[in-house]
Order: sequence, then C-alpha cells, then structure tokens
Amino acid sequence: MTAALFALTALLWGGGALATAMQAGVTPAPWSVALRMVLAGLILLGYGRLRGVPLAIPRKHRPAVALQGLLFFAIAFIGFYEATARMPSGLAALVLSTSSLFAAVIARATLGVPISSSFVWGALCGILGLAIIFLPGATEHGTAPLAGLAWALTAAIATGAGTTVGARNQRAGLPVVSVLAWGAFVGAAASALWAVATGTRFAADISPSYVASFLYLAVAASCITFMLYFELVRRLGPGRAAYTLALVPLVALVLSALFEHLVLGWPVLAGAAAILAGNVLVLARA
Repeated sequence: MTAALFALTALLWGGGALATAMQAGVTPAPWSVALRMVLAGLILLGYGRLRGVPLAIPRKHRPAVALQGLLFFAIAFIGFYEATARMPSGLAALVLSTSSLFAAVIARATLGVPISSSFVWGALCGILGLAIIFLPGATEHGTAPLAGLAWALTAAIATGAGTTVGARNQRAGLPVVSVLAWGAFVGAAASALWAVATGTRFAADISPSYVASFLYLAVAASCITFMLYFELVRRLGPGRAAYTLALVPLVALVLSALFEHLVLGWPVLAGAAAILAGNVLVLARA
C-alpha cells in the first residue's frame, strides 16, 4: 500500500507539469493560478470540516501561514506557469526540482539547520546539470529558453522558501489541511492582485483542454496529492517521503517527450541525471 501511495504521488505531481503547460494561452498565468487556488482552498476547507479538523488559525501564526501561501501558492505557481509557456514542461520540472537546494540554504539562514557535505555535492550536481542542459542552446533559440529558465528558477526559490516556512508552521503544530486551505486562499488573492497591478486583463478559456487541465491541477495535483504526500510523511517520515520529489521530474520528462516532442538527447539526459543525483544527495541529509 505504501509503495502504491509513493508511485501515485509521483505520477500525479509529474503529470501536473504537462497540465500546467496546457493552461498557457487565453487565460493569463496569474488568473489561472488565482482560479486554481480558490477551488483548491474550497475543497481543502470542505475536507477539513468533514474530518473535524480545526480550521481556525491562531492569530500569532497567521502571518507565517500567509507568507507560506504567498511564496508557495502564488509566486511559485505563477513562476512555473510562465516557465512552461516558454520551455517544455519536463525541463521546467527539472529546474523546479532544485527547490530542495534552495530550501536547504534558506533553512540554514533562517532556522539554523546545518548544511552537510552531501548538500554541497548535491548543489554542485544541480548547477552542473542546469549548465549542461541550458548553456548549449543559450544562443541558438533566442531569449525564450533563458526567460523560461529565469521563471523556473524563481518558482524553485519561492518553493524552497515556502517549504521552509511550511516546516516552521508544522513545528508550531498547525493542522496541515488548515494551513494548506488558507494558504491557497492567500495565494489566490496575491495572484489576482499581481494580475491587477501588472495590468493583466482577465480572459476566460472554456476550451476542453483548459478546463480538463484546470480540474486536474486543482483537484488531483493539489488537493489529492497533498493528502497522499502527507500520508506518506506520516508513514515514512519527512526524509523518506521527500524522495517522491526526486521522481517527479522523471515522470514530467517522459510525458514531455510523449506529448510535447521534447528531444531526449544527450544534454537533456546527462543534465537530468546530474540534477536528479543532486536532489538525492540533498534529500539524503534528511
């Protein structure tokens, strides 16, 4: 049963990269994120109420929950949406997987969590992998791949920072469902404000591909997968459960090759191997 949970979590999250790429088009990224987070927040609140989970967040913890929502559910998601609009979703997922490196650095700076030698080697592997993939084509395909890389790195940094704040909220004993639900609403509000501030007009996409990918992302890749993941944390502990994150880019790469015609040449394969090895080394410290 645990192995099935592990595989299903990796598959659902890996499929989320391709589904995100399907969102690009009529509805701008900030509005897509806002709509997705509203639906996810409503579902999580309903789930929490059915399970009898306390939904209120104590006043002293609200700023931390809001910060987690801003980083994890707004900046990170907008960054990833923008990245997949400029590069294959499999490559964007690879870059996003380096969030574990940023989480370790931010945790060291803010929480005093020590950095091990395995982290240093993991970071070097991650940097090497990104260089192998992106440097050869940096001058061949215009600025779009580099812009996509910048957005993906923004998503990775925000995810790492959001993960660190999430660790703080877990240490405080806050219910996971409540934090995720209110964090999703904060992410929705921040994304909508981002859209308004940047003059991004709302446009509704009612195409079957957009609606299907939207529902997949809001329900399967957000609510269901978070519940599966935290069940793994309960069964295996956070360190071993985190290894699902090393499998997600593999799933995303395969799907990208099948549906986005991503060519899995030697730069992609060698770079992916280096990045994934780096992830394993970093996660090994947990």
